[in-house]
Amino acid sequence: MFIHEAFLFLYKLLVMNRILFFLIFSLVFSCKMEERFFPGNISKAKTKRDISEVVIDTVFPWKNVMSSLNYSIRAIELTKENVWYAASNGGYEKISNDNKSLKYWRLMKNDTTGYEIRSVAKTKDAFFGLTISNPAILFKQDSIGRHVVYKEEHDKVFYDAMDFWNDQEGIAIGDPTENCMSIIITRDGGNTWTKLSCDNLPNTIEGEAAFAASDTNIAILGDNTWVATGGKASRVLYSPDKGKTWKVFDTPIIQGESTTGMYSIDFYDELNGYAIGGDYTKPEDNKANKIRTTDGGKTWELVAQNQEPGYRSCVQYIPNGKGNELVAVGFKGMDYSNDYGTTWKHLSDEGFYTIRFLNDSIAYAGGKGRISKLTFRE
Repeated sequence: MFIHEAFLFLYKLLVMNRILFFLIFSLVFSCKMEERFFPGNISKAKTKRDISEVVIDTVFPWKNVMSSLNYSIRAIELTKENVWYAASNGGYEKISNDNKSLKYWRLMKNDTTGYEIRSVAKTKDAFFGLTISNPAILFKQDSIGRHVVYKEEHDKVFYDAMDFWNDQEGIAIGDPTENCMSIIITRDGGNTWTKLSCDNLPNTIEGEAAFAASDTNIAILGDNTWVATGGKASRVLYSPDKGKTWKVFDTPIIQGESTTGMYSIDFYDELNGYAIGGDYTKPEDNKANKIRTTDGGKTWELVAQNQEPGYRSCVQYIPNGKGNELVAVGFKGMDYSNDYGTTWKHLSDEGFYTIRFLNDSIAYAGGKGRISKLTFRE
């Protein structure tokens, strides 16, 4: 009897040890599969790719509509088939990726003057454009036509950027008209928009606003939203629940003047993000104009301090680049990084205001009077 019980005990112990070993092995393997990149560990995650040149093919989609190039394009949206964008003269257009114009519209104040559009967004069934200043006009263009879905009149009104979480829910941000940033939200596909009360938002600091330079003051991943402010104070507003609640985080980027701060922000995943800016009146100055976060925007560190590039109006992660490849553009040129923005390589002196990637090798950029297709090569 004793011998039988001893054998039974040993058998159970052996089985339990095998189960324990299996669980530990599975856990280790699972953690390895789900490992995320971390900028502090560049030696393990650095990409093998090193882009050395960019081929720029400029498109003039409005050349048959107007001859003047005295307008800027600061807002672009890409779909798999088409490029949508808008300009400072009130014009906006849909073109195919083979550069064939499909449709041109213009939002007019009167017979000769157009509204300045610096924010756009695209959902499955509609295109949205938002003008900057008083009165701010937000319109929806769909298969039925164009409809004004929001209008705001105020001496201080000035909208800077717009984005959507999904086809039903979207957000636009602008300078303060009271003691908080202006934030409007839609929950019904863009048919109606509601401005959030300052009771539900962090108070602004005197001189804090935002820049309508590239339509990239907002970064969205899932339900997470980050908003970059600038000016005499440059901070990050963060919402984990599609704009229902908000926190605010300080940054070390250059600030203190009306022209300083973050001009653009982007996130690769829920932890890792990058922001760029500076002072557009001092475009060569590269002091404290590039910052990075690895904890979802709670804290930020200065990177590439006193190194090129200087002022840039837009930064974007390259798709499928494991978070280590970024491109920054501004009116002084274009730059590339393959080490999480720690160092940068100058690719071109040609100036652009904003850029969006179609895939890891092709992007479209907007500049003065033009849209250009960019092809990146090693």
